[in-house]
Amino acid sequence: MSDAFTTRELDVATGSRERVVDLTGDCEDFLREAAAGRDGLLNIFVPHATAGIAVLETGAGSDDDLLAALHTLLPADDRWQHRHGSPGHGRDHVLPAIVPPHATLPVIEGRLALGTWQSVCLVDTNRDNPQRKVRLTFLGGS
Repeated sequence: MSDAFTTRELDVATGSRERVVDLTGDCEDFLREAAAGRDGLLNIFVPHATAGIAVLETGAGSDDDLLAALHTLLPADDRWQHRHGSPGHGRDHVLPAIVPPHATLPVIEGRLALGTWQSVCLVDTNRDNPQRKVRLTFLGGS
């Protein structure tokens, strides 16, 4: 296989609370090696049924606002058909329909082409699964 397609898997500890975890630095570290100054695409994928990937501003309250909005849209109560795990866990299985488990982003000259305030984040509302895998894949031009 050529170096046009490179993958790395991250282990991300999310703990036992709902979290938005900034992965931007991990993505940049990966691209320094994998992209080596080339243009291409970075795909970020979380292979879990109860987590997603979002591109948003962090550090100014937007990450907390996202979790609050998800609480409004997906309350942690007993309305869900899927009922194992913590109370309201069924909503965690609906999360990827709203915050998808993937994102594909442009890479220009080996660098992630995000806007000024954008960050790549893992969104995890599942308190029952404290450890996540995230796959980073760079598809580069020749």
